[in-house]
Amino acid sequence: MAKKSSDVFEITCPCCAAVLKVDAAVEAVIAHTPPPTKRMFNDMEEAAKAMHQQDDRRESLFRQSVEAEKNKAQLMEKKFAEAVKRAKETPDEKFIRDIDLD
Repeated sequence: MAKKSSDVFEITCPCCAAVLKVDAAVEAVIAHTPPPTKRMFNDMEEAAKAMHQQDDRRESLFRQSVEAEKNKAQLMEKKFAEAVKRAKETPDEKFIRDIDLD
C-alpha cells in the first residue's frame, strides 16, 4: 500500500460559512468550526425600538380582533334576518327524486 500524505484541508461551507478541517490521510473530518453568529441589531437602541414597534403592532392586532368580535353578533343577526326574509319570500318547492318519476 502506498502511504497517503497527511495534508489537512480547510473547507468553508458556501451556505452557512462553517469551517471543516479534513485530514486526507485519515479521510475524515477532524475539526468543525460553527459559522459566526450574525447580530440582529447593531445596538441596544435599535433592539428596544424594534421591541416597541412589535408591541404596538401586537396591540393594534388585538384591538382589531376585539372590534371584530364586538361587531360579530350584529353581523350574525343581520345575516340571520336576511336568510329568514328570503325563506319567507320563496315558496317551498317539493323536491322531485328520481324514484318519484317511476
